[in-house]
Amino acid sequence: MAGSNKLTEAAIKQAKPKDKPHKLPDGNGMYLEVMPNGAKYWRFKYRYDGKEKRLAFGVYPTVTLTKARDKARVAKEILADGNDPGEVKKQDKLTKQAANANTFEAVAYELVEKRKLEGAAPVTIEKLVWMLEKKLCPFIGGISVAEITPVQLLAALRRIEAEGLHETANRAKSVASKVMRFAVATGRAERDTTQDLRGALVTAKAKHRAAITKPEELAPLLLAIDGYTGTPEVKAALQLTPILFQRPGEIRHMEWAQIDWEQACWEIPADKMKMRLPHIVPLPKQALDILRKIQPLTSYGQYVFPSARRGGRPLSENGVLAALRTMGYTSEQVTPHGFRATARTILDEVLGFRVDYIEQQLAHAVKDANGRAYNRTKHLPERKDMMQAWADYLDQLKASRPVLKL
Repeated sequence: MAGSNKLTEAAIKQAKPKDKPHKLPDGNGMYLEVMPNGAKYWRFKYRYDGKEKRLAFGVYPTVTLTKARDKARVAKEILADGNDPGEVKKQDKLTKQAANANTFEAVAYELVEKRKLEGAAPVTIEKLVWMLEKKLCPFIGGISVAEITPVQLLAALRRIEAEGLHETANRAKSVASKVMRFAVATGRAERDTTQDLRGALVTAKAKHRAAITKPEELAPLLLAIDGYTGTPEVKAALQLTPILFQRPGEIRHMEWAQIDWEQACWEIPADKMKMRLPHIVPLPKQALDILRKIQPLTSYGQYVFPSARRGGRPLSENGVLAALRTMGYTSEQVTPHGFRATARTILDEVLGFRVDYIEQQLAHAVKDANGRAYNRTKHLPERKDMMQAWADYLDQLKASRPVLKL
């Protein structure tokens, strides 16, 4: 096919299909193959190592005549250097596929799957995925872990800092570091480049989760909760939070299968707990009443408090928090997690319960005299009495006040 270029855009557009594929030569080994269905494919015929070979350049009009000729020129240059353009194309494709498989986002989600297999708590996975989806991958997700630079990482983290979220920025850096270390361990990056960002971010001051620990301030809050007029699922979760004082993630992920109605307790398996130990939460009468009221609405599914927006998912982390804000309580006044400090303080200082009972019920890493972790049933009868006394005390706080409608 030696000779000058012969094809024009007009000739290509006018080319009609025939019963069999036919070729329209352009010269220098390139031609357009017109298929019976009307599709038009660019081909390049060449010889390498004594063998005739063909190379595909794409489909017209996606690949224009000018682009096809550029591809042919590059192929001829590769041939002139003594290489097979077909093999070079295959290697380029494999390299691109490897690069796509080794992007920050791809490696990050491999890490997520690994953490799931290791039995990470659902709330841990949820927070990890949220950080990746919202704060990191939109800005660095498409960059290869082998090529990502400290400057690129810092730019993503600075975006978070610009929102005033200094603690979140530092946690995002920690998540990015986990991804990069995983990339190093699996041979896809040389080093964790987040290490070059030491001292680059604003160090967030340690903040204690806001909590109300004075009975006279707790009573109005409890009444406001009873008067909350949001969805039944959120209200029930909100009401159980101070009564049971477990971690917000554990309450959100409460499942109907974990409720033992006969023994009046909530049995949380180890993989749902922060400390990776199974935990028993005695259910006082007040908690059982709340669960019975919500049961007809949500017992069709797995979770006691299902999400209203996502099928098969629990209530979002923002559900109870947003309800508190709707009721007029700021983050400086109270948080869902703060109810743990509320119970810890009042059970000890006002009601006089033993600290080890309280700590056991909080699912803290309590040790016995020999340094062993307490069994989940340790002091269970005493803890049942304590939980009922606590629920009764909360009712007493509300007894002399009118219910607030919010």
